[in-house]
Amino acid sequence: MKTSITKDMTFGELVQKHPLSASILASYGLHCIGCHIGIYETIEQGSKAHGLTDVQINEMLEKLNNTVK
Repeated sequence: MKTSITKDMTFGELVQKHPLSASILASYGLHCIGCHIGIYETIEQGSKAHGLTDVQINEMLEKLNNTVK
């Protein structure tokens, strides 16, 4: 079964399934592990709230997916 990380996943779901993803999130200024909203907020919502563009979000998703391959 292929795992795909999408912008609709919550940060909580992502970090629970893929703990190594935290370092990639942090490199984009997203320190969601300690954030109480992160367990409910989607990757897209949190990223946009932190000022990331659609291009940056897609780049980050690509890096995340390459990490979990």
